[in-house]
Amino acid sequence: MRGNSPRVAVFDIDGVLADVRHRLHHIESGRRDWDGFFASVSEDPALADGCQAALQAVASGLTLIYLTGRPERCRLDTLQWLSEQGLPEGELIMRRDADRRPARVLKVEALRRIASHAQVAYLVDDDAEVVSAAADAGFAARLADWVPRQEPLTQAQETLGRS
Repeated sequence: MRGNSPRVAVFDIDGVLADVRHRLHHIESGRRDWDGFFASVSEDPALADGCQAALQAVASGLTLIYLTGRPERCRLDTLQWLSEQGLPEGELIMRRDADRRPARVLKVEALRRIASHAQVAYLVDDDAEVVSAAADAGFAARLADWVPRQEPLTQAQETLGRS
């Protein structure tokens, strides 16, 4: 990486920019409806604290990269949602549809790839395990704590490798 590489802020989406609580009922029970959970991503309310943090990052001269555990099949809905919220355009990195690795593994690997061509200023994520793993890998990371963590989402991200 060269000194003139772009400086980026990396933002998670679910629980950071998008409020997923209205969809958690699909994955709360033993029988999980992943299609239902992901079918309504376009209905997520925006989280003001997260959107404001993303806009502040851009105002301070950083380029945004969106790094989400959402599966690739949600790309079009996710891009449309980001646009509808007035969030700046940025690279969108998503989980391959069949990838079931924990979010902490998936996202640190993605941060390393990003760091090969950009200077990662920091990551913002609502998953404490992701934040800890990123910090352990040498990346500045901030915990998005503006929405209380819900166990179904934590399990989906870290145990089931789904979001």
